[in-house]
Amino acid sequence: VQLQASGGGLVQSGDSLRLTCAATGRAFNNYAMGWFRQAPGKEREMVAGISRGGRNTYYSDSVKGRFTISRDNDKKLVYLQMNSLKPEDTAVYSCAASGGQILITVVTASARYQFWGKGTLVTVSS
Repeated sequence: VQLQASGGGLVQSGDSLRLTCAATGRAFNNYAMGWFRQAPGKEREMVAGISRGGRNTYYSDSVKGRFTISRDNDKKLVYLQMNSLKPEDTAVYSCAASGGQILITVVTASARYQFWGKGTLVTVSS
């Protein structure tokens, strides 16, 4: 599966932004998906994950209550709705796919993601 994230940009603190991850290839619904971010000088951080069927989700404490992950398996898309953005959310956001999971599993370990897309930059000004 190949992945491409889009939707980043420059926004002000408190604004909202929706990122989209588009997948190509077969059997998209066989993959658990995740959104990660990496800020300059910092390690990559997982911010959200979603199971194959979309029923189960995970959020890091830093984004819980502000970000929402969802997926449309028919369109092969994964979304990250980001609300109440803060300057500390500034980072390059990437999506990733993890194969071999059962339907309800949310994968929280980055090492278990086999496929990664190019990221999209989100900059939040204060």
